[in-house]
Amino acid sequence: MEKHVKLISVMWIVYGGLGLLWAFIVFATLIGVSFIPDISEEAIYILRSVGVFVSVIIGIFALPEVIGGIGLLKKKEWARILVLVLCFLNLIAIPLGTALSIYSFIILFKDETVALFKAK
Repeated sequence: MEKHVKLISVMWIVYGGLGLLWAFIVFATLIGVSFIPDISEEAIYILRSVGVFVSVIIGIFALPEVIGGIGLLKKKEWARILVLVLCFLNLIAIPLGTALSIYSFIILFKDETVALFKAK
């Protein structure tokens, strides 16, 4: 069971890292577009505001995934609970989030896994 927990940990770290990468790409794209010459002042303000706002929102959702994955690697009970909450929230993120969430639910609810986290 320890191998499955380690695999889930790495997958949550990678999934959260991809979310953080996506936040950076959105930020860089929208801020970059705002530097196009001959663009109105309103468009510059809107592009930069939306870029910052959307990037922060994506980052707020991606950062706990990385933190939960690191906590799972260290076999912390709080991380197991955090990842279970994230699993529930990511069920609508078809297809990767759904698949990762279902796999995590199956592994993290097993009695062996609960005992593994209680022992640490």
